[in-house]
Amino acid sequence: MNSIIRLEKITKAYDMGGAEEVHALRGVSLGIHQNEYVAIMGPSGSGKSTLMNIIGCLDTPTSGLYEFNGVNVSEMGDNELAKIRNKEIGFVFQTFNLLARSDALHNVELPLIYGGVHSSERKKLAHFALEQVGLGDRVHHKPNELSGGQRQRVAVARALVTKPSIILADEPTGNLDTKTGNEIMMLLEEIHAQGNTIILVTHEEYIAEHAKRIIRIRDGMIESDETVDNRKSVSAASSI
Repeated sequence: MNSIIRLEKITKAYDMGGAEEVHALRGVSLGIHQNEYVAIMGPSGSGKSTLMNIIGCLDTPTSGLYEFNGVNVSEMGDNELAKIRNKEIGFVFQTFNLLARSDALHNVELPLIYGGVHSSERKKLAHFALEQVGLGDRVHHKPNELSGGQRQRVAVARALVTKPSIILADEPTGNLDTKTGNEIMMLLEEIHAQGNTIILVTHEEYIAEHAKRIIRIRDGMIESDETVDNRKSVSAASSI
């Protein structure tokens, strides 16, 4: 099976001035296949956020090879990386990152606007994505008219709308209470069951356990990479 993501000996060093360098990643190698559900775990300072930024084409490695869908992206420029991000990667952030003055429909449309999709097609695709996450009746609500869980559902719909190769979720329950956070994780499981590839970045063990595979990072290196068995299926039917 071909990897959607292939990292080989990825390093990332930050120049702190003078002779001082901080090595955030130290020779990370891994592959992620289509329809995998992977959690990347690690304590603060472990390198997991740097790894997420490289996987999400938000940053480039100091050395090593990064192939995304068979294309070498490790040496791409900013414009090329922006195209990959917009078309191939759906982002879900802890802080939702929604436009406060725009309704749910427009927030979900944004990646399609950047992608040059025609207005009528954008609205149709955005409506469908909001229906997928249970917000078909909230399309014209602004973020301040939605609960925290509903805002995160809008963010998930925005991540889905371009039909990306991967969904990259960075601490997606970090600003939610436990019950609402569990409902968002159930939603992500439902999305994974529909064939989507999900990469979850978290420091919470109980959140990582929703994934099928857990990669632990420590001191810029992979400490362990294990498959999670005997998982119970869950439904995302409940609404927030």
